[in-house]
Amino acid sequence: MMATIKTFGPELGVVATCAALGLARATYYRQLQPMHGPFPKKASPRALPAEARKAVLDVLHEPRFEDLAPAEVYATVLDEGRYLCSERTMYRVLDENEEVRERRDQLRHPKYAAPELLATRPKQLWSWDITKLLGPTKWTYFYLYVVLDVFSRYVVGWLVADGESAELAEQLIAEACEGQGIKPGQLTIHADRGSSMKSKKVAMLLADLCITKTHSRPHVSDDNPYSEAQFKTLKYRPNFPERFGCIQDARGFNGDFFRWYNNEHHHTGLGLLTPADVHFGRAEQRHAARALVLEAAHRAHPERFVLGIPIPPPLPSAAWINKPKSADGSVIVRA
Repeated sequence: MMATIKTFGPELGVVATCAALGLARATYYRQLQPMHGPFPKKASPRALPAEARKAVLDVLHEPRFEDLAPAEVYATVLDEGRYLCSERTMYRVLDENEEVRERRDQLRHPKYAAPELLATRPKQLWSWDITKLLGPTKWTYFYLYVVLDVFSRYVVGWLVADGESAELAEQLIAEACEGQGIKPGQLTIHADRGSSMKSKKVAMLLADLCITKTHSRPHVSDDNPYSEAQFKTLKYRPNFPERFGCIQDARGFNGDFFRWYNNEHHHTGLGLLTPADVHFGRAEQRHAARALVLEAAHRAHPERFVLGIPIPPPLPSAAWINKPKSADGSVIVRA
């Protein structure tokens, strides 16, 4: 077919011949090119010769320039009365030698490892955080401190104050540990990197109580997920006020909320048990009682349960902060 085009193309015209044969003109012209591919691209007459490019690279490798951006090198060399090439050409030379990188001498922030924390029972891992509550007027706030057991989601301590301070945080954690009977070496407390969380007072208290402390990575919002989820539950309650009239108002509202949250709120992450049930060891008893109720319902009306005897939601067995992942991104399952 291509032989036909070559034969009749000059006589009938390439357009008419290709139209008659149902071929694109690009196919015809592509066949006219050499078998080894398209013609090599001609070098620009303005391009630097190989010797000049080597000289530019040598200058960029000089000790005084090795950590500087090409713009700095370009300006410095000009001030010395020399012109090697344009700044863009310096980038081209670096790219040809696979040396395009961050050359500036600047602070490199360390890469923080994600905290990987596991709780398999209450009083093993706590998280704590502080959130703002709007006060009676613009730019006025109250500060809610909350300490949460990660496994049971039970709030072991909270307070509302006029400000954020390390002294109040120290007092709250100390009272929570005393109230829960925490023994040395038993507990890990996780927090973000706020000033109170990283304060020397809190660090010394935890050291005195032999409590391990961990912190979220900088600027990572989901390294403290349990405290953040608890704050969302608080602030999305239908009766959560837009503003609190006074600090006593804020304390009264949060007192009622935490009594409900700990003792009445059926948490989906706990198999629809309350935090108090899990925290105080009533989970298995509740689960067994629910199973009996469901079994009785199945005996009374088996036709309603096409999948057999229903079972209650499973009990919690582990709570992770940043569950480990394998190299391919899948979650590592640990027994």
